[in-house]
Amino acid sequence: MAKFELKLPKMGESVAEATLTSWLKEVGDTIEADEPVLEIATDKVDSEVPSEVDGVLVEKLFDVDDVVQVGQTIAIIEIDGDEQSADVSPTQIVAEKTTTPEKIQEAAATLEADIEEVSTAVVSSKDRFYSPLVKNIAKQEGISQSELDTIKGSGKDGRVTKHDMISYLENRGKDTKVTQQNKQAETTSKKVETTKSAAPVSVNGGDEIIEMTRMGKLIAHHMVASVQTSAHVQSFIEADVTNIWNWRKKAKAIFQKREGENLTFTPIFMEAIAKALRDFPMMNIALDGDRVIKRKNINLGMAAALPDGNLIVPVIKNADQLNLVGMTKAVNDLAGRARDGKLKPDDTQGGTYTVTNVGTFGSIMGTPIINQPQVGILALGAIRKVPAVIETPEGDFIGIRMKMFLSHSYDHRVVNGALGGQFVQRVAQYLEAWDIDREI
Repeated sequence: MAKFELKLPKMGESVAEATLTSWLKEVGDTIEADEPVLEIATDKVDSEVPSEVDGVLVEKLFDVDDVVQVGQTIAIIEIDGDEQSADVSPTQIVAEKTTTPEKIQEAAATLEADIEEVSTAVVSSKDRFYSPLVKNIAKQEGISQSELDTIKGSGKDGRVTKHDMISYLENRGKDTKVTQQNKQAETTSKKVETTKSAAPVSVNGGDEIIEMTRMGKLIAHHMVASVQTSAHVQSFIEADVTNIWNWRKKAKAIFQKREGENLTFTPIFMEAIAKALRDFPMMNIALDGDRVIKRKNINLGMAAALPDGNLIVPVIKNADQLNLVGMTKAVNDLAGRARDGKLKPDDTQGGTYTVTNVGTFGSIMGTPIINQPQVGILALGAIRKVPAVIETPEGDFIGIRMKMFLSHSYDHRVVNGALGGQFVQRVAQYLEAWDIDREI
């Protein structure tokens, strides 16, 4: 019998690692080619990893919540035929999971002893499951069972992950008032934990406690990190989109018949934003410490809804090079695959500027949070029928117009008010100058 190494496949040019979220197969299970073996997640996209061969799963090399690098062996599958690949040794497994050369050498030399000793020192229970990796870290760092039980887990079902252990160890010992003795005492540990966390939220008998999803936790982390990183400031402008409204009303049926695509307002807005970014290239930048990175390509991020109600930001690459037909197909494709949960990891990478349509939910404007490391994000408000003053050569009069607000959030560390205001003004000018006779 031969052994086949199932490796984490390449998921896109900018994706280097993924988190193992669940095993779909157990050791001993028969696997068919193209059948999913495990599920992984990058920052925003969940994916399945299928088997490339028929065989039997004989070994798992990573646990749930472990971070796996692209190209690393995840599992060993036994297949019929001659030997095609070498067995993966315990030393190799430890090397893949350990972050420093010193720890690799130490763990490889004492792997079997560590596992045996850890199993007697730290145990799992029906309420708290600890992976072998977490147990090993606890042993090496002298963390007792009672201390380990106080660590909050960010993994599935509150499971303690490697990252939780690293975070805990980084903060361990910073409170000089806490001694080693009272750390090991359960009552004192609770007091220490209280001093490090926010005030507890009271829960009444009729309240429902809902655990945040993995995606929800990621979004929360990204939003807080963005607010703490960028100096957010906003500019608002109202745009008259009557010409666009009337043009789309007469063109959408023709477009649907000819292209087989639904013509929404989004690709029209995206076209104007891409043009404005070309006019103001210093809005198409990223900030890396004290360095400003001026992006060559204009890649528009487009906030879209996921099946669970969360939002994700797939990216339209080289948006300024697309005509309206190409932009419409790109928008519809990404939005459709987002709804179906079929986005690929690379679909969400490489964005240089983001657009979110708050008008979809009836909001007339919003103040969106910047998608790091970008420096700007534009919120599109709802299109409304409003009375407006219309200027003509014969004089001014009141008429009914279709208008919307554009809300521009930008990073005031590198984008001043003049640039931020001029950019959103240019977007409005492109929308208001729409040719009512434009051919598709």
